[in-house]
Amino acid sequence: MNSLLLLILSVLVWLGGAPALAQVSGRPLSPPAVQPGVDQWLMQLHAASRRRAYAGTFVVTSGELMSSSRIWHVCDGQQQVERVEALTGEPRSTFRRNDQVVTFLPISRVAIQERRESLGLFPDLLRQADGSVARYYRLNIIGHERVAGLQADIAQLTPLDALRFAYKIWTEQKTGLVIKLQTMDSGHAVLEQAAFSELQLNAPVQMARLMAQMDNTQGYRVRQARLVNTTAEQEGWLQKAPVPGFRPMSCNKRADASLVGGNGTTLQCVFSDGLASVSLFIEPFDAARHTAARQAAPPAMGATHVLVQKIGDWWLTAVGEVPMQTLVLFAQGLERKK
Repeated sequence: MNSLLLLILSVLVWLGGAPALAQVSGRPLSPPAVQPGVDQWLMQLHAASRRRAYAGTFVVTSGELMSSSRIWHVCDGQQQVERVEALTGEPRSTFRRNDQVVTFLPISRVAIQERRESLGLFPDLLRQADGSVARYYRLNIIGHERVAGLQADIAQLTPLDALRFAYKIWTEQKTGLVIKLQTMDSGHAVLEQAAFSELQLNAPVQMARLMAQMDNTQGYRVRQARLVNTTAEQEGWLQKAPVPGFRPMSCNKRADASLVGGNGTTLQCVFSDGLASVSLFIEPFDAARHTAARQAAPPAMGATHVLVQKIGDWWLTAVGEVPMQTLVLFAQGLERKK
């Protein structure tokens, strides 16, 4: 999932939004032997975004919803700094310096400071080539096309089981930068599209200026979103049946309840197969809040599905840009330690 949709969805989930549980049938297929080259290709895409200065307009289409942002990105080899200015919806400016993130909300005059791992503009690509993506996706170069006035190569990543979606990726020919991405279901229908409608490569983006804007919180009430690093096991949970291809990436407990309207004990554990990611949010069950949330929230938004389930005295919200049956497997495999 791209970072813009992830940000929107994270806010909804922390507020307790969740839909009804869907039922599925069938089991995942066994992955074949590793295919060489897929992970290395993805690493090249990831590296291209990290070493480029660029500015552009970024458009996300998800079902009937459309959102756009203006993005400025610069990297000096050590630090990455990025500004994302929402052009649709509520005014919002998000700055990122490596793992430091500040979100400015001009209407409420609130600035939220937090630390979170870089998610990139498109799917959270691998940090190292270890063959994991190639076990579950097949790579094909399928053509060429102009996007935002730039010549691009088109590649398709086709899943080798029923637990993930397909991706079509457009990369700028000279730099390898991803400039368009589509997420597709098993019938090749486009669930979600993220693309630059206008892009200036090697733009004169000044890192010092972006950092100064990020640090200037004058006139804003600053709130700290404090996350405590932990593990599911430390918090009393076991994933007794791992979902094929998905590995644990991080697990945090939010310590500031004032930011989410809850009691400050929500646990978020993130899993990824190198492209798609799934977040499991676990919190104490609140009958009034969670019953209302189940009725209000949609089961899907483009490629992103949401599943909710009561587990004893706890409430699980599983979110991911994966088929619903993948979330069901995560929910079925989660168990409270006795």
